[in-house]
Amino acid sequence: MLFPTHLLAAALLDRVTRLSPWWLVVGAAVPDLLDKPLASLGVFELFHTVGHSALVAVPVALALATRGARSRAVAVGWLSHLALDTLHVVVNGRPTDAYSLAWPLTRPPTPLGIPPGEFFWYYLGSPSFVLEVGIWLVGTAVLWRRFDSPTSTSQ
Repeated sequence: MLFPTHLLAAALLDRVTRLSPWWLVVGAAVPDLLDKPLASLGVFELFHTVGHSALVAVPVALALATRGARSRAVAVGWLSHLALDTLHVVVNGRPTDAYSLAWPLTRPPTPLGIPPGEFFWYYLGSPSFVLEVGIWLVGTAVLWRRFDSPTSTSQ
């Protein structure tokens, strides 16, 4: 999934979780804000490591869940990012890329290893891009309804 889609999907989760959309978005940003710079700087050779590992995210999310609504929203946002990335690789026919969820114990046998900028062009032709367009259409409809409702206009 592209970074903006993770943020949109997390913001939409406020409809079902009743958590702050802003803190959901913060949580959804965490995996890429951790992993992309680390890989770009050569600390790790993969772009899905610390932030995309369920071995890291789940214990952190459980700890955050006990600290109040904002922290719970960050945890849910983070886990939503992992869920969407897993869905993305499965839809694209690369289910073994989901092995990154168990990093550092496992790693994908044939990781893409494409930097974020190049990934965008590769991704435009992938099957999950259609799924991503669907997420944006739903997000647009939700936002349209939110701002078009009579309660959203000022008097």
